Amino acid sequence: MSEVLLVATNLPDADSADRLARQLIESRAAACVNRLTPCLSTYRWQGEIETAHEVPLLIKTTRDAYPQLEAAIREAHPYQLPEIIAIPVSAGLPAYLDWVRQETQSEE
Repeated sequence: MSEVLLVATNLPDADSADRLARQLIESRAAACVNRLTPCLSTYRWQGEIETAHEVPLLIKTTRDAYPQLEAAIREAHPYQLPEIIAIPVSAGLPAYLDWVRQETQSEE
């Protein structure tokens, strides 16, 4: 049984976030994607402190589907170095976790 992961990434705008979310669901790389309210990010990039408005995504997937998910984010993401952070889900409603596993299985 594949471990469920919560993956976080940020996109520069709502349109790119929505396109990526839909692509991840259609390809079964993710079971669910939450687009959150835009936020202001502060970070150091190439030696300079920068700020940017970004749209966070919370993505529910499995360890088995993670390679496909990471590849899809890297392919579609406009940033040179996208944030992709996977957090193992140590507990959760069993029926929901089973649903995530089911939705990320290929339809073969």
